[in-house]
Amino acid sequence: MRIAVAVFGLALLAAADPWAARRDEMVRTQIEARGVRDAKVLAAMRVVPRHLFVPPELALRAHEDRPLPIGHEQTISQPYIVAAMTEALGLRGGERVFEVGTGSGYHAAVLARIARDVYTIEIVPELARVAAERLARLGVKNVHVRAGDGYRGWPEVAPFDAILLTAAPEEIPKPLVAQLATGGRMVLPLGPEGRQDLYRMVKQPDGSLRRERLFGVRFVPMTGEAREGRRR
Repeated sequence: MRIAVAVFGLALLAAADPWAARRDEMVRTQIEARGVRDAKVLAAMRVVPRHLFVPPELALRAHEDRPLPIGHEQTISQPYIVAAMTEALGLRGGERVFEVGTGSGYHAAVLARIARDVYTIEIVPELARVAAERLARLGVKNVHVRAGDGYRGWPEVAPFDAILLTAAPEEIPKPLVAQLATGGRMVLPLGPEGRQDLYRMVKQPDGSLRRERLFGVRFVPMTGEAREGRRR
């Protein structure tokens, strides 16, 4: 199943948004205070209505410094992690970004404020459907959502300037490396459940990856082919 969500209307919501003060406090106390400095990332986090990307009963907790459940044993990452991962991608505008793990669509919406196009895959069909509908309601037109296993990427629209994984494989998926443009950045949690680190990988001209460990994290494991160990 492919759901194409085609100009970003969130800025129109910001003018009379009663949640804006909560987002501003979130950015100041959880994100800027921990060293995130990228102006584009901070602006995106201040605009995207995070409370609309969690279950309604959790809306008042949406800006807390913690992940929250979104159903199907998945979570929306804490605000700082979203900002730090986005900053690590080094986006300047005009990029094509691929995301594995759409979840509620929040991180894709943040990326869409900076990048030209975001292609995102979610392995849970219901989450993909709901995320696509939510993004469409918010006027996000540069995010393209597909339901499926992200292990093998989205080859027909590759290469990508940046790739982001929001679930943790134990090994870097080789198909994603192949779909990353030379000089492109991949940011992902890596390692077994409970012992993961966040890495930034930069693809070199010879096809290898220059690896940089950022900090320890805890993400849900990458499922599907990554978990089953089918490395063809």
